[in-house]
Amino acid sequence: MNAPSPGQRVGWGVKLLGWTCVLFGLLLFSGGAWLIALGGSWYYGLAGLGLFASGVLLNRGRMTGLWLYLIVWGGTMAWAWWESGSDWWAQVPRMLSPTIILLLMLTCIPALSRAERARG
Repeated sequence: MNAPSPGQRVGWGVKLLGWTCVLFGLLLFSGGAWLIALGGSWYYGLAGLGLFASGVLLNRGRMTGLWLYLIVWGGTMAWAWWESGSDWWAQVPRMLSPTIILLLMLTCIPALSRAERARG
């Protein structure tokens, strides 16, 4: 019997989060591409690509998926501040979901670390 691949060594929670990021990344990118075509902000397209790639990397048991999401999250925080400044109520819808995803990502660190060690 073959040994499981490193991506299979991560638990179902990491896989679920990875597939959720892939799905939402595709949706965000699709809407962002339409917005770009209309001459709007590039944020959604770029954030969608980053979220999609992060999800793919998580599904493969790669810690780089978490690091990539941290970059997307940081960019989102910068964009939110640029868009709405210090208006707290305008910040909430821009920051809440990405921060919840970040917290979920942080819970994946032990599983991703094990997968990285197993990969050698």
